[in-house]
Amino acid sequence: MDTESLRWFEMVADGATVTEVAELEMRSQPGVSRALARLEEEVGAELFQRSGRLLSLTPAGAAFHRHVGAALHRLDDGIAAVQQLVSPETGTVSLAFQASLGTWLVPDLIGSFRTRFPEVRFDLRSKPDEHASAVGARSPVDLELSTLHVIEDGVEWRPLVREPIRLLLPQGHPLSDRRRVGIAEVAEDSFITLWRASLLRSQLDQLCARAGFEARVALVADDLPTLRGYVASGLGVAIIPARWDAGAIEPSSPRVHYLELSDPDAERTVGLSWNDHRRRLPAAELFREHVLTRAETGRLPRPVPIR
Repeated sequence: MDTESLRWFEMVADGATVTEVAELEMRSQPGVSRALARLEEEVGAELFQRSGRLLSLTPAGAAFHRHVGAALHRLDDGIAAVQQLVSPETGTVSLAFQASLGTWLVPDLIGSFRTRFPEVRFDLRSKPDEHASAVGARSPVDLELSTLHVIEDGVEWRPLVREPIRLLLPQGHPLSDRRRVGIAEVAEDSFITLWRASLLRSQLDQLCARAGFEARVALVADDLPTLRGYVASGLGVAIIPARWDAGAIEPSSPRVHYLELSDPDAERTVGLSWNDHRRRLPAAELFREHVLTRAETGRLPRPVPIR
């Protein structure tokens, strides 16, 4: 059904003459009349009855009018929603990210982007399973920030920054006055880890295996703040991503000590992923370019050095 005819029907039903509609819409009067006649044929009933130059609604027209207005309002709302999505400056970007990146990288990238495009909105999704890609062929996610290097058909991945892995010790630990150690030096300690679906847990297992031992896990934490709290309470040691110079978002405590790890694989690469088989809306493409440019020009946060 022609939405233009529906809009003309609503104008006439609200009291406008066919001549007034034709002048307002810059159409011929016979053209408007023919459109209304076609609408009556599609509905299957006479919608108007003529009284001189004026048209008034028939009972069928009145019943139809009660629904046309609501339908056109819904249609206009839908068009506005689509325009908001596809407009580069007012659209929405769907971004999945590894939870540990939410304290420094995600705020930096979104904050710097919104200085140029303040009306762009973000649909932020923390990844529950860090071993699975969030930008698969059927996923609604536009972009993903993760230390998982995805090798999957259609998925593109670009490295952004290397993230050092530190050893976290409680106050009073025999090694706490050191600046740099190998993970083998804490082989006899109890470890605090994250859940098994986390990439940091996998990296702990790999580092310990290369050093010739298996970590003795004392406690499993749901997130990094909880892990820090367990270590600060003297319940064990842990590996943890480095703190970043992104303001005071990531807390430090005098009850824990960060040490550099001398092991060659004590780092991970943070990258940006997207699916090239799916068309990205303009706002998502602008954000993708912003992230890559910020990385290429060295404007991402830097890890806090060990003192």
